[in-house]
Amino acid sequence: MGRLKARMREAYESNQKNEHRSICLHSFSDLSHVSAATFMYLLKDCYFYGTHKATAKFRILQQQVKRALNNDPQPGPFTYIVQCMYIIPLLGQSHAEGFSHMLISSLRHLKSVESVQKDFIDAKCLAARLVLDILASVVPHEERILVKLLETFDIELKDMAHAFCGSELGDEDLAAAREHLKQHVQYFMKSESYVTAVALMTRFSIQCCDESFLIKLIGGKQYKAAEEWAAFMGKEMIILIIQKYLDVKMLKSANELVKQYDLAEEFPDVNYLYKESSLKKLAEKGCWDVAEVRAKKDTKLMEYRISCYGSWLYGEG
Repeated sequence: MGRLKARMREAYESNQKNEHRSICLHSFSDLSHVSAATFMYLLKDCYFYGTHKATAKFRILQQQVKRALNNDPQPGPFTYIVQCMYIIPLLGQSHAEGFSHMLISSLRHLKSVESVQKDFIDAKCLAARLVLDILASVVPHEERILVKLLETFDIELKDMAHAFCGSELGDEDLAAAREHLKQHVQYFMKSESYVTAVALMTRFSIQCCDESFLIKLIGGKQYKAAEEWAAFMGKEMIILIIQKYLDVKMLKSANELVKQYDLAEEFPDVNYLYKESSLKKLAEKGCWDVAEVRAKKDTKLMEYRISCYGSWLYGEG
């Protein structure tokens, strides 16, 4: 009798899950009358009712969300997602970043769709308002989500000024918005949130640091942020970061920057030093054939390879 009850309970629960999944998928098939709050409630329930592991569930749900955003969300997919972003923190902190990432990533394929361009433009100001609310801790979202919002909605200073000051914009409003954002940059720097600080500085042309900031970034191994900030500051800082990379033997990164910014005249030896370093690493692994191919047609590198080979033989002896 006990087994029968257990089976009946399992069958009932399974039926409830399937029924709930059907309700969710039916709702996702037409979002024209589904509010952002209802959508997020259904999305959360789909996740918790799912039987797959977390990563698989998120991947499956992201595909469903991408399809759903083509099904007439009102007033448009970009505005709809901004509305959802205000609701996500109410669902609990444990999955907020995952859901936020899922929704924002689902918008990428729509950015080139002609029919939603008006909504994209309209949503930029709403997204800028959301960014201000996140910065003010009114809406709790992770810094990585803040940066993703800036990138996905391509938010410019004028959008931030519009959200900060109102519809009629003058030069003083742009300056006020930049000054307001500068205060947040300084806060992020004090809390050592350098990636977020760089994202704000480079996007909104905020200059409030000197070369000591670059040294902090490199010291903290925030190399991508360091390169972005150096590029924003100009040639002098790019030269400085290359020199710093050379000081710590980051020859590959230094060589890539020299090529990217056409600075071979300022650093004539970097390319050779990088190739020499690559040969040395191959030699240490005993990959002599590969090293020979890499050194071909360069007499100096061939001599270096032979020197490495001789040292290796001597070491073996």
